[in-house]
Amino acid sequence: MVMAFAPIVGCFSPATAFAIGTVINVPAKAGGEGIQKALDGLPNGGEVVLEAGTYLIHQPVILQRDGQTLHGAGATTILYLADNANCPVVVLGSPARRTSGPATGLVLSDLLIDGNRKNQPAEVWRSLAEGALYNNGIDVWNVNGAAVERVVCCRCRSGGLVSTARTRRLTVIDFTAFDNQFDGLACYSTEESRFSHLDLHDNLGAGISLDLDFNHNVIDGAVLTGNDLGVFMRQSRNNTFESLKITKSRHHGVFMAQTADGMRLCPGTECTGNTFDKLLVADCGGRAFLVNNASCISNIISSSQFLDNAQGGLSQARTNPVTVRDLVEHHTPAAFSVLGPLIGQAPDHATVGGLKNL
Repeated sequence: MVMAFAPIVGCFSPATAFAIGTVINVPAKAGGEGIQKALDGLPNGGEVVLEAGTYLIHQPVILQRDGQTLHGAGATTILYLADNANCPVVVLGSPARRTSGPATGLVLSDLLIDGNRKNQPAEVWRSLAEGALYNNGIDVWNVNGAAVERVVCCRCRSGGLVSTARTRRLTVIDFTAFDNQFDGLACYSTEESRFSHLDLHDNLGAGISLDLDFNHNVIDGAVLTGNDLGVFMRQSRNNTFESLKITKSRHHGVFMAQTADGMRLCPGTECTGNTFDKLLVADCGGRAFLVNNASCISNIISSSQFLDNAQGGLSQARTNPVTVRDLVEHHTPAAFSVLGPLIGQAPDHATVGGLKNL
């Protein structure tokens, strides 16, 4: 394996500015083992650069030391999970408990991850004290300050990108996920993070799944098409969703709920304080926006459109836990024939003020 070393000089984007230090170039023939060796060889932060080509991955590539960057040449740099590897492809952070606290300054950019899901018989890689590590394209685990930019995750045995274990200040920009066994993007125990310009399509689960304390985050400019659900959310508080476009979900556009243990609702797991602005939900097989529990209060939908969804638009309890401001709805004839007009005729639901029913 040939590795070239060179100092980094000049100016960098906000993401790559983390990686001031050594640069190591790793050829495709070195595979995942070569990538990990290079990362482990970085003295104090630095950057591992990958060429165009396919890198065969047998074990997760782990960025676990502060200031590490893994950078490809674009979609022609492919990290391909080997048959029966049954593991995540890339991990940002350390699954093992770090005495120094969470990892910081990690960057992953400009590459494509192929999880080869049809040749991975198991979904779980390892069970840890804080939860299991699944066979996702990218696992973000207990980081405080990291960036994922211009990355594609496809055909993973579990999800595309999953953040968890007290992740903070994660930035995800220009991320694409498709044909994953479950969700394109899933976030748990994640706060103060931003997800921008997402293309999440044709995943077998949700385009976006949020749960277990997804709080104080921003998701903007996301396009979700052809997933089972557009957005699934529980136990999520004070988040901002702006300019989301959800189309052709097999079921609902947005499903919001409180966690239940059998017939008992779990206290503290409500969705509250979330704002949806400029939300478009169209041509979905279920409702545009279903609020499953009256406890999901203080949520706002504004300047949005719900168009031609098979089971209608907004559905919520009569107590109107969601406030609506300037919502345009248009329903297919099938939605009216099955459910009746939304206003006053659905026995368990009511339509809030501010709705323009076309």
